[in-house]
Amino acid sequence: MEKIAIVSGASSGIGKDTALLLKDNGYTVYGFNRKKAEIAGINFIATDLTNTESIKAAVKEVIDRHGKIDLLVNNAGMGISGSIENTASDSASYIFDVNFFGTFELTKCVLPHMRAQMSGRIITIGSLASIFYLPFQGFYSATKAAVTSMFNALQLEVRPFNINVTTIMPGDIKTDFTANRKKNDYELPAYQERMKKSVAVMEKDEQNGMPASCIAKEVLKQATKKRPDLNVVVGSKYKLIALLAKVLPASFVNNMIYKIYGGDN
Repeated sequence: MEKIAIVSGASSGIGKDTALLLKDNGYTVYGFNRKKAEIAGINFIATDLTNTESIKAAVKEVIDRHGKIDLLVNNAGMGISGSIENTASDSASYIFDVNFFGTFELTKCVLPHMRAQMSGRIITIGSLASIFYLPFQGFYSATKAAVTSMFNALQLEVRPFNINVTTIMPGDIKTDFTANRKKNDYELPAYQERMKKSVAVMEKDEQNGMPASCIAKEVLKQATKKRPDLNVVVGSKYKLIALLAKVLPASFVNNMIYKIYGGDN
């Protein structure tokens, strides 16, 4: 039976690898991107995730063609770096519009169809930063923490409809996300040197991180698993970090993060 999947942000990185892997495993895949892309075997629909009407139209197009949606992969997202104090309110609002509200609106549009068919899987790409919070990326961490909390609650709401919800929390991944991260044009002198050090550590770790294909494989695993997991951290190194962040005293974890990301040695 034909399986229909939507992948947001499918033109590059994790989204592209996920879309292609799903296609190779029998899914008909629709990529929702602001601009249409050309990737063999992937059906792209131009979709602005900050515009509810655009999202509704894109979901309707898939439903009109197939009458169902089996899998939604919420992958689209962005990052900004800079001190919280110096982040413009419109920049803070925009990252929430993309990472949180865009994900919320897309999921909201898909859910009625999954409820009607009494089946469906929703997999969202969160971040280890929702647990292991990062200085000078406070708003990114905040959006990913909010996404994780929302989808954990959603699983409790949609369980009677045979809809499974999973949040995958990657650590450092080598993608174009690093180059595309938005940076404050100007940083307050009080934070400037530590911010440079902090972002340099993050970017180095990302460019030496896991390939996007590792996350794509986890998406496929959760999409086809009889009993999908609620929250998943990928990679033994990152699973250990997530565990330590939970079990060690908060003051110890806070001090460790401070030293790693540009604090005093």
